[in-house]
Amino acid sequence: MSRRGAKNQSFEDVSIIDIAEEGKGVGKADDFVLFVEKAVPGDVVDVQVYRSKKNFGEAKITALKKASAHRVEPFCEHFGTCGGCKWQHMTYDAQLQFKQKSVSDALTRLAKIEVSDMLAIEPSPADRYYRNKLEFTFSNKRWLYDGENRDDEALNMNALGFHIPGRFDKILDVHHCYLQANPSNEIRNKIDEFAKTNGYTYYDLRTHEGNLRNLIIRTSTTGELMVIVVFAYADENEVSKLMGFVEAEFPEITSLLYILNQKKNDTIFDQEVIAWKGPEYIHEEMQGIKFRIGPKSFYQTNSVQALRLYEITRDFAAFTGNELVYDLYTGAGTIANFVARHVREVVGVEYVPSAIEDAKINSAINNITNTKFYAGDMKDVLSAEFVAEHGKPDVIITDPPRAGMHPDVVARLMEIEAERIVYVSCNAATQARDLLVLKEKYDTVKIQPVDMFPHTQHVENVVLLQLRK
Repeated sequence: MSRRGAKNQSFEDVSIIDIAEEGKGVGKADDFVLFVEKAVPGDVVDVQVYRSKKNFGEAKITALKKASAHRVEPFCEHFGTCGGCKWQHMTYDAQLQFKQKSVSDALTRLAKIEVSDMLAIEPSPADRYYRNKLEFTFSNKRWLYDGENRDDEALNMNALGFHIPGRFDKILDVHHCYLQANPSNEIRNKIDEFAKTNGYTYYDLRTHEGNLRNLIIRTSTTGELMVIVVFAYADENEVSKLMGFVEAEFPEITSLLYILNQKKNDTIFDQEVIAWKGPEYIHEEMQGIKFRIGPKSFYQTNSVQALRLYEITRDFAAFTGNELVYDLYTGAGTIANFVARHVREVVGVEYVPSAIEDAKINSAINNITNTKFYAGDMKDVLSAEFVAEHGKPDVIITDPPRAGMHPDVVARLMEIEAERIVYVSCNAATQARDLLVLKEKYDTVKIQPVDMFPHTQHVENVVLLQLRK
């Protein structure tokens, strides 16, 4: 080979020393970095490179010479093909260890923050069936399993499941998913069987033909259950036949809804929701506070661990009962309503107007009267005039999306100079970027990683910042 790491080159006895964010093991051949699929730190493997860049290559294992002590047998038949649960070939203890390290590395490298006092990561109480929401896609382009011949005319190419990584038009036909508790699997499989038996057309993501598009299932710890079927066009006979089947087969569904989406993308936020049975919402409950969840509502997908995340956020804030709190990126007001009874007033800001309406409803159904919510782009809403109108906050809670806070928002926090900031993040790298700016005026007092998504590389992190005197 003319250059090291060229495509199809092989390396022997590669020691896997770390794991990358996307879930691949990290090894080295001299100074050439290898990202190895399904490799676990501690493995010694032979690999073959299938994609190469100047200083690194992506590779597959051709032989496992020595198995890591962290390695376990994956429990899901779809592991390695499905894009989810990429770490289930590692013990859960090892997953926690590497998540803790990823947070530590990000804060140390990018924010230059001392992390020796970082608290131990909070594990998820359940590492299977922990999600309260899953979205499945119908497609007439099923991903074929090994041994299936695509030229076999008898093959049924319809699928209901998850997107194959890197292939927007290919869907894995899921048999059993370990992410959401029953009756999730039963509902999906029964709908799939009924649709195939009755000749329903599955959506073609390239040509935009076919009628069945998506299936969304929401569960809650209260036992309420929401099912949403998304159709591409309004064939009244097909809609009523399928919805009637689902209603009869699963009487435990409390909110049965459907949507007619004629757009070329799958987002439903701009679509009308039609109730077939029950109200257009279900409820979640957290320490006596009820949260109404609609088909478009954002709610933390690990309900049990969300409570722990909010408890840590509340405890870090150390409320005395008289604080004015700003809750930035408030979503459906979950944190705002959760802490409202511990403070004087909470002011929540969120970009999505429908989420703000949910936040107001959640305050109303719990008789919470000391919250205010505003919709708009954070960098525009959080102005000097806004602070002058509502008062300087004693505590700011911020829980931005993965991209972190806009630089203008970080600059505004520096101007406001709240006594304490509790920064909740789902991306330690962008959190670290923001902390690097905030550290000019704030000391990092506490750091608490929280695992919300077992068997994935994702980790939440809560940081308490104290204004320097």
